[in-house]
Amino acid sequence: QVQLVESGGGLVQPGGSLRLSCAASGRIFSINAMGWYRLAPGKQRELVATITSGGSTNYANSVKGRFTISRDNAKNTVYLQMNSLKPEDTAVYYCNADINSDYAFNDYWGQGTQVTVSS
Repeated sequence: QVQLVESGGGLVQPGGSLRLSCAASGRIFSINAMGWYRLAPGKQRELVATITSGGSTNYANSVKGRFTISRDNAKNTVYLQMNSLKPEDTAVYYCNADINSDYAFNDYWGQGTQVTVSS
């Protein structure tokens, strides 16, 4: 069974920084793309950033220049460094990964971690 476990959320003041981590564990043969999504109250789920197994990245326009996604393939872990945080970044952040387990690729999600940006 594959699990994604996120950590690193919390309360931060505007202009501050947080680093999210998401570690995949279980029966894993390989991982394709990994990414972060967020869900704010009253809004639709939004893609924040993705990264391929080769390291190519993609960002939502709203976070370009402020957030950086990275991954450690040896640790099956993806990170999201968030700088210059704004109140509108407040949301539950979810990790997502396309994982080959038992000879089939499937989409997996973490449980979510709350990020609150407020003074």
